[in-house]
Amino acid sequence: MKALFIGLGSIGTRHLQNLTALCEKKGIPLQADALRSGSRPLRPGAAELLHAQYTDWAALGEYDLAFITNPTHLHAEAIQKLAGRAKALFIEKPIFEATGYDLAALGLGEHQKAYVAAPMRWCGTMLALKEELPRLKPYSARVICSSYLPDWRPGVDYRTVYSAHREMGGGVTIDLIHEWDYLVELFGVPSQVYNLKGTFSHLEIDSDDLSVYIARYPGLLAEVHLDYFGRTYRRSIELFCENGTVTADFGAGTLTLEDGTVRRYEEPVNRRYEREMEYFVDYARNGTGESVNPPRTALEVLALTQGETLG
Repeated sequence: MKALFIGLGSIGTRHLQNLTALCEKKGIPLQADALRSGSRPLRPGAAELLHAQYTDWAALGEYDLAFITNPTHLHAEAIQKLAGRAKALFIEKPIFEATGYDLAALGLGEHQKAYVAAPMRWCGTMLALKEELPRLKPYSARVICSSYLPDWRPGVDYRTVYSAHREMGGGVTIDLIHEWDYLVELFGVPSQVYNLKGTFSHLEIDSDDLSVYIARYPGLLAEVHLDYFGRTYRRSIELFCENGTVTADFGAGTLTLEDGTVRRYEEPVNRRYEREMEYFVDYARNGTGESVNPPRTALEVLALTQGETLG
């Protein structure tokens, strides 16, 4: 199996390592190449996993898999240049920095296999919640993702990373797209969504550090709170149901049921990425039709982060 990585930052390196380990486990011979924009040193352990490194699109051949893990605002260009070169695309989230792209014009039509990253869908607590959901009757959902941006990347000045800069695709509205992604998987696309956002904290950034939403579904209302300034990490969804409250705490790895029973699903963070890679490789080799998170759905989710619907 031949794989190409467009960009090899932290998330690209994680995917490269997980793909290599999965292929070794399954006995699949792997050739992994990388297309890079500069000479910045690779992260430890990455170079040894690569067959070749390129800086010129013209030098590339055809691939079974292509991982688009470069900065978000460069995704569209990469997708367009990969047209006809890769059988299956893995596109890191968010799919684009804005919603005004024509998927068919970029080569993301019905004949191109493509999956947009959605790792929260694959964590143990979320998988357990999805198993419970069919028997629940939620009236309301309350979602929060609150964390402190300077703590995200130890040893790195938070003011220099893309999250801090609006023009680079930063800001909680898009950066924390995971929450909207899993809400759409759980309940579909809402009929209405309202959003207020802005920069309110002491952080030295020009991107939005707070974004709050209210969304209407046919049978429930959802509230979403995203911020960069919470000193205590919180990532959870509460479902207020007929017989009590169900809380999935993704930070703690717990699922609290209506009767107060607490089920534990602690696991290394990388396990969700491993499950995601297992799915993608199987889809790329054996799947038919759309992936579980196709570009059209990812574009709808991106619109929701902006307080819009594409319908």
